Amino acid sequence: MPGAPLPDPDTPAPPRFLPEFDNVLLSHADRTRIIPADNPRPPLPAGNGARTGTFLVDGFLRGTWRFADGDVRTEPFTPLRRREAAALTAEAERLRTFLVA
Repeated sequence: MPGAPLPDPDTPAPPRFLPEFDNVLLSHADRTRIIPADNPRPPLPAGNGARTGTFLVDGFLRGTWRFADGDVRTEPFTPLRRREAAALTAEAERLRTFLVA
């Protein structure tokens, strides 16, 4: 919205879990807004995420997730900082609660 207040650019974005077939990965030819162009492409599953969900940390693609045996299981592409891992775990628990309800 024009003129709406924006957060400080250094404000971290919370972790977000994207579902299978999410349009962020499937419908954009240029994904550099979540996968920086200067980074090597992370190993996405076949179909650009069609078999498993993916997750964002601080607004960038950082790994995959799946729901199995009543638990949300995450597989980061690279190690997460302690604070990032704690935030991801908390968000995974919120997702797990939603999925088992």
